[in-house]
Amino acid sequence: RSGIAYHEKTLGQLFCDTSAKEIVAMLLKGVAEAGGQVQLNTTVQSVTKIEGGYAIQLSCPHGPRAVTARNLVVACGGKPIPKMGATDFALRLAQQFGLPVTETYAGLVPFTFSGAQHEAFKSISGVAAPARLQTNGTAFDEAVLFTHRGLSGPAALQVSSYWSPGDVLTLGLLPEEELRRAVREAKETEGRKSPLTIFTRLLPARLVPVVLNDLALPERIADLTAAQLDGLTARLTQWQLTPAGTEGYRTAEVMVGGVDTAALSSKTMMAKTQPGLYFIGECVDVTGWLGGYNFQWAWSSGWVAGQAIKAGL
Repeated sequence: RSGIAYHEKTLGQLFCDTSAKEIVAMLLKGVAEAGGQVQLNTTVQSVTKIEGGYAIQLSCPHGPRAVTARNLVVACGGKPIPKMGATDFALRLAQQFGLPVTETYAGLVPFTFSGAQHEAFKSISGVAAPARLQTNGTAFDEAVLFTHRGLSGPAALQVSSYWSPGDVLTLGLLPEEELRRAVREAKETEGRKSPLTIFTRLLPARLVPVVLNDLALPERIADLTAAQLDGLTARLTQWQLTPAGTEGYRTAEVMVGGVDTAALSSKTMMAKTQPGLYFIGECVDVTGWLGGYNFQWAWSSGWVAGQAIKAGL
């Protein structure tokens, strides 16, 4: 409707042909057409319930200002990337009005490692590979990216929302059938070559020695025993890794947890115990996968609240 040209990428994701600034301009235009105002460099000092609505005390560039409103929509996000201005204001406001807030932690965030594992990953920083990464029964088949601090890439970001401190990650770099077939064929036709040589055809060359260096493999693939093959298979299909933690809110794309959905109307997003008070977007305990789902939730929950207010519900 706004005439913004876009194209589709992997997994159905839509991107602007030129710049995402066009989306910002579209949204600001919509605000203006609806009669709304955007006021920058303004801090909310307090929110008080009054008869028929709410009183908001603001700190503005030209001094303090008080406004009143029949409806108040809290749409200020969560904790991720504080250097951009993110805070827990929405959660504190919810608690002020007696709404429950579930436990929050960083989601869609890279993992960090310590000790020898950290040193190993640091040596292959920048290497990416398609993989299956899983934890707590949830798996994602996407790329992983090794970094100077640990593990990132789409698969790692996705899994992070299901991980808790101390949990193990299982990294599968190759399907077992493909691995065993490659070993069988190499034994038959290239038995004098080393396992490292064989597997650099299947995985990034810099990654192979880091993955296999402690397996005590023979110099020739032909000499690989059944027990060694089992160890190799376990490493390449189910590598067990325990992160030290995550990058935290500093780089997280979303906050897991937030204002408890049980305290909000699913039809209007209004607090069940506070007429005229709405919570939408990331500050609510709704977290989507990577790929636009969190934007969709923010816009959809905002639309629902707007329609409810417009209808006087």
